[in-house]
Amino acid sequence: MSVVGLDVGNENCIVGVARQRGIDVVLNDESKRETPALVSFGEKQRFLGIAGAATATMNPKNTVSQVKRLIGRKFQDPEVQRDLRLFPFTVTEGPDGGPLIHVQYMGESRAFTPTQILGMILSNLKTIAEKNLGTSVVDCVIGIPVYFTELQRRAYIDATSIAGLRPLRLMHETTATALAYGIYKTDLSDVDPINVVFVDVGHASLQVCVAAFKKGQLKILGHSFDRCCGGRDFDEVLFNYFAEKFKGEYKIDVYSNARASMRLRAACEKVKKVLSANPEAPLNIECLMDEKDVRGFVKRDEFEALAAPILERVKGPCEKALAESNLSLDKIHAVEVVGSGSRVPAILKILSSVFGKEPSRTLNASECIARGCALQCAMLSPTFRVREFEVQDSFPFPIALSWKGSAPESDGGEEASPNSIVFVKGNPIPSTKMLTFYRSGTFSIDVLYADTSELPPLTSPKISTFTIGPFTPSKGEKAKLKVKIRLNLHGIVSVESATLIEEEEVEVPVTRAATKESKEIPGADVHRNGEGKDVKMDDSDANEPGIENDLSAAEQESGLDSMKVDVVKKKKTKRTDVPVTEVVAGGLPNAELQKALEKEYEMALQDRVMEETKDKKNAVEAYVYDMRNKLYDKLQEYVTEHERDELSAKLQQTEDWLYEDGEDETKSVYVAKLGELKKLGDPLEQRQKEEELRGPAIVELNYCINSFREAAQSKDAKYDHIDAADKEKVIIECNNAEEWFKDKQQQQNALPKSANPVLLSSDVKKKTEFLDRFCKPIMTKPRPPPPKPAATADSTPAERKDVPTGHAGTAGEVPVPDPMDTDNMSSTPDADMRTD
Repeated sequence: MSVVGLDVGNENCIVGVARQRGIDVVLNDESKRETPALVSFGEKQRFLGIAGAATATMNPKNTVSQVKRLIGRKFQDPEVQRDLRLFPFTVTEGPDGGPLIHVQYMGESRAFTPTQILGMILSNLKTIAEKNLGTSVVDCVIGIPVYFTELQRRAYIDATSIAGLRPLRLMHETTATALAYGIYKTDLSDVDPINVVFVDVGHASLQVCVAAFKKGQLKILGHSFDRCCGGRDFDEVLFNYFAEKFKGEYKIDVYSNARASMRLRAACEKVKKVLSANPEAPLNIECLMDEKDVRGFVKRDEFEALAAPILERVKGPCEKALAESNLSLDKIHAVEVVGSGSRVPAILKILSSVFGKEPSRTLNASECIARGCALQCAMLSPTFRVREFEVQDSFPFPIALSWKGSAPESDGGEEASPNSIVFVKGNPIPSTKMLTFYRSGTFSIDVLYADTSELPPLTSPKISTFTIGPFTPSKGEKAKLKVKIRLNLHGIVSVESATLIEEEEVEVPVTRAATKESKEIPGADVHRNGEGKDVKMDDSDANEPGIENDLSAAEQESGLDSMKVDVVKKKKTKRTDVPVTEVVAGGLPNAELQKALEKEYEMALQDRVMEETKDKKNAVEAYVYDMRNKLYDKLQEYVTEHERDELSAKLQQTEDWLYEDGEDETKSVYVAKLGELKKLGDPLEQRQKEEELRGPAIVELNYCINSFREAAQSKDAKYDHIDAADKEKVIIECNNAEEWFKDKQQQQNALPKSANPVLLSSDVKKKTEFLDRFCKPIMTKPRPPPPKPAATADSTPAERKDVPTGHAGTAGEVPVPDPMDTDNMSSTPDADMRTD
């Protein structure tokens, strides 16, 4: 079973796997640890990850990236609209109000939802993990931002279904980071917790959490975030600066060209990284636009002044998370900084001023989330045994329930009012609440966000609706229902079960003795109760062996008739499961999910066919160049002039075809072309191969002939037990094999190397194997064992007296033949057998 942790970032993805020695980050096809989170659509196939990044610059309008910013959001969301201005691909509003991505694929316009695109990215990560593990991957733990709404979390689960994955948990990225930090700590106390602040400055967002560590335990004390403050915002500041600069200096408008914008953003990201370690950085791009080379320069002070509005937003989430944790600054043990955007020196200065401590980098800034997710997956999987470490995560949003009618009772016995908060902000994950309702028929419960201030704009406060029923109370009045509400490991609210509880009277038969006088049974204990009735306490001895029953059969029968059966009514609780139906507000219907699965299967099949076609085309091209070199080098002695000319012409014809008419053909056409070339080339290569293999095969055959023949002709005593006729057979077979070989070798020596050989290495090996199978059993025949010595008759009586005659002795004793057994008597020189 696989144990995989996936960090699906806005820009890059990382795959962590659990092995016996610990957590590893696996490499992709280019031996890189980070895989771009993008999909590029071409005319014949899709290109995922690394392959998509290679074609992104040439195909920007059909390359979809940063889909994490769109998933589970509304198209009219102001934050989404701001992001769309950065994307080169086309996005419109879908039927459900969400974003719909339009690309050109397979020669036609296709539309995909962000969930489908995410499913493609996850499918690529699954393939990377399977190649490294050498087994199928199904179970995984995926990192998600803490600010994700329920709709976004459900979209992630739908995307995993499209990719063929089963998430054991959707884990908050900051919690995964804290787990990767704390599980290796060996100095944690059982009493006093160590409080650590984790600041994750990602590509597009900022997340802060405060975690308390004890021995074998991690507890999240507070969360905070900014959805639109990340590394790409600093890149955008530099992009706008240089775009305006180039507009004035070089008279080019980078904003109007998607390819130029993509190249400039990539260059600005490199400039930002240089400024993290240097006070200034240059920027040079060849042929950025209109065949103009551009050049720029920026200092760190200038960059920080341009990014001042963004830097000011870093302080707010840090202070808010600290306030939610109810900790003072002196209780903070350390501040850990992670994320791709965390290397900006100005951010580190702000964190130092807020927490009064210098931020540290104990963790790998890019890989900590994937490692934490892989650790969590190992904990949830039976495959690995992990050190006991409890993870107490918390939910960032308060959840309320709404219903119509009278209020139910909560699991604590208190009444809960409609729109009451069931899961408070910071509620542990997972968590379960039990509510009691009194209803006479089907009713519904709405799950709502109690506070929408921290939700994305245009997010509906309504999460889902659960319909409880139908059910019918047996007494025709309001019945008692127990409804279990659960906040699961993914941070999704669900109704786990609904149970109808009713009390009913059940008649229970009770048997007692009659009021008339009863006869006493010997051996039975009888006592009188307060009402003067006889009650038999124990009559087990009456039927014991040795005890007579004084009652006649008729008396016993009349005694049975005197027993009386009473009926007592008792109350019994009856529990009946009630069906629960769920409707998610804005969720993906099952029919649409099934269609998305089918589309993904079709596209994956097309990708596989195109990859196989590409491999076959490359095989034809490689054969042309390889064989052309061999004709004048390795195969020169084994080819006639006519064959060389014929094959060279065929190779040249195939090469011309590859770059003209054969540039875009099907797999079967390339297979046929390769077959035509091999029909001419294989015999030539076979001649050279036979020359190499023939020598060792001949040596082996000669050794086999000589060794068996010498053994058969040898006068050595170890072969004395073998019949002469068998030895003669061995000699004959060895001579036959030698004659066959000499005849074939004489024919082969008469041929040039450019002719097809008559002495094949395979025939020589077969002859060797036959000779070995025939001769070896004869020449290795084991020597028969020597005959056992017969028993002598001159044993003295003293030697026999310990063993009875005519019987075999016990263990360790030697059996002696019976003196009267003439068959065992042996003749001796002293025996007088003469007659007068």
